[in-house]
Amino acid sequence: MSLLKIETDGAVRTVTLNRPEKRNALNEELMNGLIEAFAATPPAEERVTVLRAEGPAFCAGLQLSTDGINDGAEVLVGYMFNTIQHYPLPVVARVHGPAIAGGCELALHCDFVAADEAAPFGMPVAQIGLCTDWFLTKKIMETAGLPMARELLLLGDPVPAGRLHQLGLIARAVSAAELDAATDALIGRLAANGPLGMRAIKAQLLKQVSFYDDIDHTAEDALVAQAFAADDAVEGVAAKVEKRAPKFKGA
Repeated sequence: MSLLKIETDGAVRTVTLNRPEKRNALNEELMNGLIEAFAATPPAEERVTVLRAEGPAFCAGLQLSTDGINDGAEVLVGYMFNTIQHYPLPVVARVHGPAIAGGCELALHCDFVAADEAAPFGMPVAQIGLCTDWFLTKKIMETAGLPMARELLLLGDPVPAGRLHQLGLIARAVSAAELDAATDALIGRLAANGPLGMRAIKAQLLKQVSFYDDIDHTAEDALVAQAFAADDAVEGVAAKVEKRAPKFKGA
């Protein structure tokens, strides 16, 4: 079974996460599939891509094991988010269920998010002794602003899509029954636009938010590396997998 389904209907391409039995958790195969899908040059007739998922969850984040998260996966997920964000045409995330950790980042790296208002968005990385890197933290700041970034990253508790919409973080938040219609209306509006104009606008927007990419963050990168290499990181991930409270030692 393919972990990623790609379908095209006229101006609209649909990319579907297809790992429902694992809550669409991001393993290497799925991440490489998404990179390939969004690194491709859009055909002339395309106007918009929809990112959706099968099963009850949108995406539960990176695949976890009692061994923690390896450095390769952390690098790969960052590259995947960057590839999706820089796709030349608009990308709409349809979020029908939980978007947690990497799943939350996945949705927020799309240009528009249409969500079930009850769907939880969460970044519980600190709860398992981990952290986002410079670029993923920057994306949360860019999208959410400092107060909400603090809540999402330092507390890590899930926030319903309805609240995120009220704060202007996502484009649409409606009832589950209305989600398809709201998503289709958004897609239809985008599909009716001129592709060259949309490409130019998206390129300008990305360029204007890239300033912080060039700030030196060597010291911050060292803190991130320290967190990932610590025993606390292994303990936190193991506790999550084993569904127990972690015992952090600050080392």
